[in-house]
Amino acid sequence: MHQHTKNIKSSGASLQEASKAMIMVHGRGATAESILSLSDYLMVEGFALLAPQASRNTWYPFSFMAPKENNEPGLSTGLEVLKELVEDIKSSGIEAENIYFLGFSQGACLMSEFAARNAEKFGGIFVLSGGLIGQNLDISNYSGDFQGTPVFLGCSDTDPHIPLERVKESASVFKDMGAKVNLKLYPNGPHTVYEDEIKEVNNILNQ
Repeated sequence: MHQHTKNIKSSGASLQEASKAMIMVHGRGATAESILSLSDYLMVEGFALLAPQASRNTWYPFSFMAPKENNEPGLSTGLEVLKELVEDIKSSGIEAENIYFLGFSQGACLMSEFAARNAEKFGGIFVLSGGLIGQNLDISNYSGDFQGTPVFLGCSDTDPHIPLERVKESASVFKDMGAKVNLKLYPNGPHTVYEDEIKEVNNILNQ
Protein backbone atom coordinates (compact mmCIF):
# COMPACT_ATOMS: atom_id res chain seq x y z
CA MET A 1 0.00 0.00 0.00
CA HIS A 2 1.11 3.55 -0.65
CA GLN A 3 1.70 6.06 2.12
CA HIS A 4 -1.50 8.02 1.42
CA THR A 5 -3.86 5.15 0.82
CA LYS A 6 -4.11 3.99 4.42
CA ASN A 7 -6.96 6.44 4.97
CA ILE A 8 -9.38 4.68 2.64
CA LYS A 9 -12.78 3.37 3.66
CA SER A 10 -14.23 0.59 1.57
CA SER A 11 -17.42 -1.37 1.10
CA GLY A 12 -18.89 -3.77 -1.43
CA ALA A 13 -16.68 -6.54 -2.80
CA SER A 14 -12.98 -6.76 -1.97
CA LEU A 15 -10.57 -5.63 -4.70
CA GLN A 16 -9.47 -9.24 -5.08
CA GLU A 17 -13.02 -10.43 -5.82
CA ALA A 18 -14.42 -7.41 -7.64
CA SER A 19 -14.52 -7.05 -11.41
CA LYS A 20 -15.17 -3.30 -11.17
CA ALA A 21 -14.25 -0.54 -8.75
CA MET A 22 -15.68 2.87 -7.94
CA ILE A 23 -13.72 5.62 -6.25
CA MET A 24 -16.10 7.89 -4.31
CA VAL A 25 -14.83 11.29 -3.18
CA HIS A 26 -16.60 13.21 -0.42
CA GLY A 27 -17.22 16.96 -0.24
CA ARG A 28 -15.95 19.60 2.17
CA GLY A 29 -16.95 18.90 5.75
CA ALA A 30 -18.18 15.41 4.89
CA THR A 31 -16.74 11.93 5.35
CA ALA A 32 -15.78 8.86 3.37
CA GLU A 33 -18.67 7.02 5.07
CA SER A 34 -21.19 9.64 3.98
CA ILE A 35 -20.26 9.35 0.29
CA LEU A 36 -20.15 5.53 0.51
CA SER A 37 -23.75 5.56 1.77
CA LEU A 38 -24.83 6.87 -1.68
CA SER A 39 -23.96 3.44 -3.05
CA ASP A 40 -27.22 2.15 -1.52
CA TYR A 41 -28.93 3.89 -4.45
CA LEU A 42 -26.45 2.85 -7.15
CA MET A 43 -26.23 -0.24 -9.31
CA VAL A 44 -22.88 -1.36 -8.00
CA GLU A 45 -23.45 -5.06 -7.33
CA GLY A 46 -20.04 -6.78 -7.26
CA PHE A 47 -18.09 -3.48 -7.27
CA ALA A 48 -15.31 -2.64 -4.85
CA LEU A 49 -16.26 0.79 -3.45
CA LEU A 50 -13.36 2.89 -2.18
CA ALA A 51 -13.64 6.29 -0.52
CA PRO A 52 -10.58 8.22 0.61
CA GLN A 53 -10.97 10.36 3.76
CA ALA A 54 -9.54 13.90 3.65
CA SER A 55 -7.68 15.06 6.73
CA ARG A 56 -9.97 17.31 8.80
CA ASN A 57 -12.68 16.51 6.21
CA THR A 58 -11.38 19.03 3.67
CA TRP A 59 -9.30 18.32 0.57
CA TYR A 60 -8.07 21.91 0.20
CA PRO A 61 -8.80 25.14 2.10
CA PHE A 62 -10.33 27.60 -0.38
CA SER A 63 -12.87 27.58 -3.19
CA PHE A 64 -11.96 25.49 -6.22
CA MET A 65 -12.11 28.78 -8.16
CA ALA A 66 -9.21 30.28 -6.14
CA PRO A 67 -5.72 30.45 -7.64
CA LYS A 68 -4.32 26.89 -7.47
CA GLU A 69 -1.34 27.87 -5.31
CA ASN A 70 -3.72 29.05 -2.54
CA ASN A 71 -5.01 25.50 -2.29
CA GLU A 72 -1.61 23.86 -1.89
CA PRO A 73 -0.44 21.52 -0.48
CA GLY A 74 -3.96 20.09 -0.08
CA LEU A 75 -4.72 19.97 -3.78
CA SER A 76 -1.53 18.08 -4.69
CA THR A 77 -1.95 15.70 -1.76
CA GLY A 78 -5.55 14.96 -2.79
CA LEU A 79 -4.52 14.30 -6.40
CA GLU A 80 -1.73 12.02 -5.14
CA VAL A 81 -4.21 10.05 -2.98
CA LEU A 82 -6.37 9.41 -6.06
CA LYS A 83 -3.34 8.47 -8.18
CA GLU A 84 -2.20 5.91 -5.61
CA LEU A 85 -5.70 4.54 -5.24
CA VAL A 86 -5.99 4.01 -9.01
CA GLU A 87 -2.58 2.29 -9.03
CA ASP A 88 -3.67 -0.02 -6.19
CA ILE A 89 -6.89 -0.90 -8.03
CA LYS A 90 -5.00 -1.62 -11.25
CA SER A 91 -2.42 -3.74 -9.46
CA SER A 92 -5.27 -5.85 -8.06
CA GLY A 93 -6.12 -6.73 -11.68
CA ILE A 94 -8.96 -4.31 -12.47
CA GLU A 95 -8.46 -2.47 -15.77
CA ALA A 96 -8.98 1.29 -16.17
CA GLU A 97 -12.15 0.70 -18.22
CA ASN A 98 -13.69 -0.94 -15.14
CA ILE A 99 -12.78 1.93 -12.82
CA TYR A 100 -15.47 4.54 -12.10
CA PHE A 101 -15.23 7.85 -10.27
CA LEU A 102 -17.98 9.63 -8.38
CA GLY A 103 -17.55 12.84 -6.43
CA PHE A 104 -19.80 15.42 -4.84
CA SER A 105 -18.95 19.13 -4.47
CA GLN A 106 -15.31 19.55 -3.40
CA GLY A 107 -14.87 15.82 -4.05
CA ALA A 108 -16.28 16.21 -7.56
CA CYS A 109 -13.82 19.03 -8.23
CA LEU A 110 -10.82 17.02 -7.01
CA MET A 111 -11.92 13.91 -8.87
CA SER A 112 -12.58 15.69 -12.17
CA GLU A 113 -9.21 17.47 -11.94
CA PHE A 114 -7.51 14.12 -11.37
CA ALA A 115 -9.33 12.49 -14.30
CA ALA A 116 -8.48 15.32 -16.70
CA ARG A 117 -4.80 15.11 -15.74
CA ASN A 118 -4.78 11.33 -16.21
CA ALA A 119 -7.29 10.68 -18.96
CA GLU A 120 -7.73 7.17 -20.29
CA LYS A 121 -10.69 4.95 -21.06
CA PHE A 122 -12.39 4.69 -17.66
CA GLY A 123 -15.74 3.08 -16.89
CA GLY A 124 -17.46 6.36 -16.09
CA ILE A 125 -16.96 9.69 -14.35
CA PHE A 126 -19.75 11.23 -12.30
CA VAL A 127 -19.24 14.90 -11.42
CA LEU A 128 -22.03 15.89 -9.01
CA SER A 129 -21.99 19.65 -8.35
CA GLY A 130 -18.37 20.27 -9.30
CA GLY A 131 -15.92 21.22 -12.01
CA LEU A 132 -12.27 21.53 -12.92
CA ILE A 133 -10.05 23.42 -10.48
CA GLY A 134 -8.33 26.80 -10.69
CA GLN A 135 -8.99 30.50 -11.07
CA ASN A 136 -8.57 29.92 -14.80
CA LEU A 137 -8.29 26.53 -16.44
CA ASP A 138 -4.84 25.69 -17.74
CA ILE A 139 -5.37 23.14 -20.49
CA SER A 140 -1.66 22.26 -20.43
CA ASN A 141 -2.25 20.47 -17.09
CA TYR A 142 -4.51 17.97 -18.79
CA SER A 143 -3.31 14.97 -20.73
CA GLY A 144 -4.47 11.69 -22.20
CA ASP A 145 -7.59 10.66 -24.09
CA PHE A 146 -10.87 9.49 -22.56
CA GLN A 147 -11.63 7.33 -25.63
CA GLY A 148 -15.38 7.58 -25.21
CA THR A 149 -15.52 7.35 -21.39
CA PRO A 150 -19.05 8.37 -20.32
CA VAL A 151 -18.91 11.54 -18.21
CA PHE A 152 -21.99 12.83 -16.41
CA LEU A 153 -21.99 16.32 -14.92
CA GLY A 154 -25.00 17.43 -12.89
CA CYS A 155 -25.43 20.73 -11.07
CA SER A 156 -27.95 23.38 -10.12
CA ASP A 157 -27.80 26.31 -12.53
CA THR A 158 -27.72 28.64 -9.50
CA ASP A 159 -25.38 26.67 -7.22
CA PRO A 160 -23.81 29.11 -4.73
CA HIS A 161 -20.49 27.20 -4.70
CA ILE A 162 -20.16 26.07 -8.31
CA PRO A 163 -20.39 28.72 -11.06
CA LEU A 164 -22.43 27.55 -14.04
CA GLU A 165 -19.77 28.79 -16.47
CA ARG A 166 -17.16 26.51 -14.90
CA VAL A 167 -19.44 23.48 -15.12
CA LYS A 168 -19.95 24.18 -18.83
CA GLU A 169 -16.24 24.83 -19.34
CA SER A 170 -15.39 21.54 -17.60
CA ALA A 171 -17.88 19.66 -19.77
CA SER A 172 -16.26 21.03 -22.90
CA VAL A 173 -12.73 20.11 -21.71
CA PHE A 174 -13.90 16.53 -21.14
CA LYS A 175 -15.53 16.51 -24.55
CA ASP A 176 -12.39 17.83 -26.25
CA MET A 177 -10.45 15.06 -24.53
CA GLY A 178 -12.62 12.37 -26.09
CA ALA A 179 -15.24 11.77 -23.41
CA LYS A 180 -18.90 11.14 -24.14
CA VAL A 181 -20.36 13.97 -22.06
CA ASN A 182 -23.82 14.41 -20.63
CA LEU A 183 -24.35 17.72 -18.78
CA LYS A 184 -27.61 18.26 -16.89
CA LEU A 185 -28.57 21.44 -15.07
CA TYR A 186 -31.29 21.60 -12.43
CA PRO A 187 -33.08 24.98 -12.50
CA ASN A 188 -32.82 26.91 -9.21
CA GLY A 189 -31.91 23.71 -7.38
CA PRO A 190 -30.05 23.45 -4.06
CA HIS A 191 -26.45 22.23 -3.63
CA THR A 192 -27.28 18.55 -3.24
CA VAL A 193 -27.35 15.17 -4.96
CA TYR A 194 -30.53 14.85 -7.06
CA GLU A 195 -32.60 11.73 -7.56
CA ASP A 196 -32.39 12.37 -11.29
CA GLU A 197 -28.57 12.35 -11.07
CA ILE A 198 -28.70 8.93 -9.42
CA LYS A 199 -30.80 7.76 -12.42
CA GLU A 200 -28.25 9.16 -14.86
CA VAL A 201 -25.39 7.48 -13.01
CA ASN A 202 -27.26 4.17 -12.94
CA ASN A 203 -27.90 4.42 -16.70
CA ILE A 204 -24.13 4.50 -17.23
CA LEU A 205 -23.44 1.79 -14.65
CA ASN A 206 -25.96 -0.41 -16.46
CA GLN A 207 -24.33 -0.08 -19.88
